[in-house]
Amino acid sequence: MAALALVGGLLTAAAASPAAARPESAPGRASARADAYTWKNVRVDGGGFVPGIVFNRKERNLAYARTDIGGAYRWDQSGKRWVPLLDSLDWDHWGWTGVVSLASDSVDPDKVYVAAGTYTNSWDPGNGAILRSSDRGASWQSTTLPFKLGGNMPGRGMGERLAVDPNRNSVLYLGAPSGNGLWRSTDSGVTWSKVTSFPNPGTYVQDPGDASGYLSDNQGVVWVTFDERTGSAGSATKTVYVGVADKDNTVYRSTDAGATWSRVAGQPTGYLSHKGVLDAKNGYLYLTTSDKGGPYDGEKGQVWRYTTATGEWKNISPMTDADTYFGYSGLTVDRATPGTLMVTGYSSWWPDTQIFRSTDSGATWTRAWDFTSYPNRSFRYTQDVSAVPWLTFGTNPSPPEVTPKLGWMTEALEIDPFDSSRMMYGTGATIYGTENLKSWDTGGKIAITPMVRGLEETAVNDLASPPTGAPLLSALGDIGGFRHTDLDAVPTRMYTSPTFTTTTSLDYAETNPNTVVRVGNNDSAPRIAFSTDNGANWFQGSEPSGVTGGGTVAAAADGSGFVWAPEGASAVYHTTGFGNSWSASSGIPAGAVVESDRKNPKKFYGFKAGTFYVSTDGGATFTAGASAGLPADGPARFKALPGAEGDIWLAGGSTGGAYGLWHSTDSGATFTKLSGVQQADTIGFGKAAPGASYPALYTSAEIGGVRGIFRSTDAGASWTRINDNAHQWGWTGASLTGDPRVYGRVYVATNGRGILRGDLS
Repeated sequence: MAALALVGGLLTAAAASPAAARPESAPGRASARADAYTWKNVRVDGGGFVPGIVFNRKERNLAYARTDIGGAYRWDQSGKRWVPLLDSLDWDHWGWTGVVSLASDSVDPDKVYVAAGTYTNSWDPGNGAILRSSDRGASWQSTTLPFKLGGNMPGRGMGERLAVDPNRNSVLYLGAPSGNGLWRSTDSGVTWSKVTSFPNPGTYVQDPGDASGYLSDNQGVVWVTFDERTGSAGSATKTVYVGVADKDNTVYRSTDAGATWSRVAGQPTGYLSHKGVLDAKNGYLYLTTSDKGGPYDGEKGQVWRYTTATGEWKNISPMTDADTYFGYSGLTVDRATPGTLMVTGYSSWWPDTQIFRSTDSGATWTRAWDFTSYPNRSFRYTQDVSAVPWLTFGTNPSPPEVTPKLGWMTEALEIDPFDSSRMMYGTGATIYGTENLKSWDTGGKIAITPMVRGLEETAVNDLASPPTGAPLLSALGDIGGFRHTDLDAVPTRMYTSPTFTTTTSLDYAETNPNTVVRVGNNDSAPRIAFSTDNGANWFQGSEPSGVTGGGTVAAAADGSGFVWAPEGASAVYHTTGFGNSWSASSGIPAGAVVESDRKNPKKFYGFKAGTFYVSTDGGATFTAGASAGLPADGPARFKALPGAEGDIWLAGGSTGGAYGLWHSTDSGATFTKLSGVQQADTIGFGKAAPGASYPALYTSAEIGGVRGIFRSTDAGASWTRINDNAHQWGWTGASLTGDPRVYGRVYVATNGRGILRGDLS
């Protein structure tokens, strides 16, 4: 990847034509004939952290949002929804779905740039990139950088790290992490070089002792701001301010268009500047600072104003240091009403986040909420989440907390530069906004609602489509998951009673789909829950000792028992009934992936490290089955076919080892590898094609040398790719299932773009 300047498959948002004809019916090969598919999200609306919102300053209603793992979006004013822009990213470039910064060109609004890369440590094998578009994100070109970027790393809410010169728009700057300093492009993002004269690559590390490299990375150069008054059209802006993650030296300036740089004298110390925003009308540079890099942490912070004409620094913090228990990050100025600015206390977790507003350049402030007589609060806002009702998180807190919350991790905050009444801000789960912001200043209340439709940012761990009841059940990271009764409507609530932070696995009883089980992560028990009404309502089960996480779970075909392989426990466990007590299973190693036979209620299966296991007594004892040729390394997922005892499909493996798709018809005693499937990571079943008796198969795989989502209607003898180059969504290896009620329908799990639903066009 590091050697590539332009990456194939990331050049257009149009559907790609088949490259060449391939044999139509060779076992495991892809067919040249491809059915046309329509793709859209199963609606959740939001679900993840939105660390950046960017309004174009030349064109009204042109705005973008960046997410930490789910790509970038453009605002569609006519539909008041967000349009995804990076769905064309392919399997090999999944890391570019993490967006650490975004810049919209104020000279040429058709141009937009993305700094992409998810992790700076070993979790992401590829380097970061600058993606550039001249058609507002409809198509992209890319330049791979010689270092990694961290869209999902600590400090990702700081910025913007990427900026376009407002006078000479061929010039861009990028603040890099990991000690890589400041970078510049002079040809509209095509090529980049290090600004060797920039003196400070950053020093702040959250936890130097973290061996994973996640918390021990230098957060680097974190924002770039131009003083547009110091340039003219076509001439590079002379004065540029740059923020650095260094508590003693956090602001630098160039007055000669980036040739030389110096530390701004008299600046505050002891804090990191998360944002630096210039009010050019009044000549003020504002800083929001915190003692930590965020987005979760931060116990102290300050807000500062720098008078560019005189060099005077002034602490304009809305609260005294003694009263502050959070850091500041979100920062915006009202371009249409100079002197008005807003900031957020991004790390004020309890009782809620705080938003501050000033109309006199920070001399005085008002707050979104105030304590009256504790624990009571008064509010300058109303909040209506009926469009996304799950944002209450199913909670009923006691004062001073309320539900829904105003937010948390509120590092993105922007007033529309063309409309002083419109403001948007990002949280850890959504985008909120208001269209009557000026009511704040006249004694009224602003109306806050979700402004997130179209932005789908969930990491999907598991999916199930029962033959009756709700068409889809989902297991999601961070927000647990949902029972989707209407695929085109936002679910009313997430799984509750109990609520998991993340659901790792779920299953239903094949012949009794009202019985459902789910497992997930929590700080403490419970980590398993059962439902007898198809997931509408839940009750918690007991758990064995030693459990630290959800792991995988399987329900007997008739719902009479369950097998659970929890994380942290020393064994796989089985139970009858609904988990009032658990007994260790024998003959199967802890941590195995477990599934049930979909016809015989006494039969369960397991797989770990290349060996398949089978139980015929409800999970009490397992015996080893096939092992020859199965993948010993890498993740593996398998499923048993509904209605046919012992018919099993297994996908998984790793590059350099066994990797592909295997089929067994004897309960895992033997497996046959499909020769034409080079790689496969998921397997799912759906309604059989008209005239066919065997269910349709779906997989995320490489077949015939092509990566994609494939369907087979002849038990794996031939495969048809059903997605195209415009619909790839990075990594799709967690889960996938067809719909047993609708032929051709498939649900695809992504790592940040939510649940995709494909239907025959």
